[in-house]
Amino acid sequence: MSQATSIQSPAIHRAGTNMRQSPEGIATTSFLVESLVESSENGGLTAMRCDLEPGIMTRWHTHPHGQILYVLSGVGLAERFGGPAEELRAGDCISFAPNERHRHGAAPEHPFSYISIQAAQDGSAVTWLEE
Repeated sequence: MSQATSIQSPAIHRAGTNMRQSPEGIATTSFLVESLVESSENGGLTAMRCDLEPGIMTRWHTHPHGQILYVLSGVGLAERFGGPAEELRAGDCISFAPNERHRHGAAPEHPFSYISIQAAQDGSAVTWLEE
């Protein structure tokens, strides 16, 4: 006798189905964002693929539960507040601690593509700071 299960199959995200421009004011200019996973529940994960043209840099920001960036292609820069900018290349992975002030973006002469993963707290996974 077989028993029915209530486990649902995970959703499949089809490439290119949730593309948009980044919100105004979070970087030196807008960039392309593909939402992969979205959650506003406390501790719920969000993940996105971001494609930045050369020289685009985000504003300083924090994430309540930290952030992981995995570089897909290009050359990027990541900077922790008070520290030097670190170069990032395809295959590199960098993480930021909860509420660590940081910024990241494309190197001046290279595009930059990455996946970011972060968890939400009180309905948001990011706090944008000064420009």
